[in-house]
Amino acid sequence: MLLRFHKYHGTGNDFIMVDDRNQSVKLSQAMIARLCNRHFGIGADGLILVRNHPEYDFEMVYHNADGGVGTMCGNGGRCTVAFAHALGIIGTKTRFLAADGPHEAEIREGLVYLHMQAVEGIDRAADHVFLDTGSPHYVKWVDNLAAYDVVGEGKAIRYDERFAPGGGTNVNFVERAPDGAVQVRTYERGVEDETLSCGTGVTAVALSSGLPSPVRISTRGGNLRVAFEQIDGSNHFQNIQLIGPAQTVFTGEVDLKQL
Repeated sequence: MLLRFHKYHGTGNDFIMVDDRNQSVKLSQAMIARLCNRHFGIGADGLILVRNHPEYDFEMVYHNADGGVGTMCGNGGRCTVAFAHALGIIGTKTRFLAADGPHEAEIREGLVYLHMQAVEGIDRAADHVFLDTGSPHYVKWVDNLAAYDVVGEGKAIRYDERFAPGGGTNVNFVERAPDGAVQVRTYERGVEDETLSCGTGVTAVALSSGLPSPVRISTRGGNLRVAFEQIDGSNHFQNIQLIGPAQTVFTGEVDLKQL
């Protein structure tokens, strides 16, 4: 079986995009992991299926690079909106369904404005914060982020017994840049490595930073903004938008029998 795919990235967070509106694509977890493998497959941080839905413009079905079904992916969501636009499914505005519920988005001046779910609380500890922005995120401010052992420290926290009941956590290390932006490096569960950018991660960083909206975020793969409304100075946030580019890289076909 030949699988036609499109490769997209959102600030370096890259995805295999598949048009599955007729729901004919049958991929096992092992197949998806192989497709996402950077040595034996196409290579990606995840795979996304775009499917029809009776109540929404489309449904986004996200799989992590290990092949498992993932929770919400912010950069993946922005890429899916751009992909749906390229397919002619939507115009410049959309309402679609993802793992954590419905989302609205708009394409404006080459950027995708993705509305994230409201956040109802932040757990603040002495050296970190923890919150859920569609996926769970641990956020820690550090010094000398460029030289920080993101993989080693991130892996230890990701598998910490405190987060095991929820399937582990994503881990973000943060530092303030000289220009006022917030620099972020993220260890992603499901990828089990550092990624160049993480949309739900930078959203978590922005909301927990104490900085006014919009917060400018710098990742290794590019720049993003997070806009939001904070309710009465509390840990409750609404009208959250993840803003940034989503770009096509290439298209192709792969023979699944060879996986």
